[in-house]
Amino acid sequence: MKKVVTFSGSPRQSSSNSKLLHKISALRNDIDWQFTDLPSRLSLYFPQRNVSPWPNEVIEWRQLIKEADAIVISTPEYLHNLPANLKNALEWLTTSGKLMSKPVLPITFTPHPPRGEKAMKSLLWSLEALDVRVIASLDLYQS
Repeated sequence: MKKVVTFSGSPRQSSSNSKLLHKISALRNDIDWQFTDLPSRLSLYFPQRNVSPWPNEVIEWRQLIKEADAIVISTPEYLHNLPANLKNALEWLTTSGKLMSKPVLPITFTPHPPRGEKAMKSLLWSLEALDVRVIASLDLYQS
């Protein structure tokens, strides 16, 4: 069974992006869906901190990503960009190589167009820097 890790760019557990990911996971029961809130619990990334011994949350985060067959990210847009906790979570993966070549589906889920467009651009740039395989990108709106 394929393992798909999903996480929200929103730091709120009850956010519309988290709810969307839970709804998506209900669509296919032949997939091992793993929703995680680890991105909102990671300490702030500094290159100087990116040395052993890593914080337990970072080790858990990297292991979860390593074991995933695919990743789905759903995010809102904050100030025309990614939420800080999402960018931080991606930064913790920069030197680990755990996300390299993984298939990733980035989603922006915002109230209305054109919100989300700039966050998607930023997310795609970050994913490109991490050398992932973006299988598609999806802009969704609540209205």
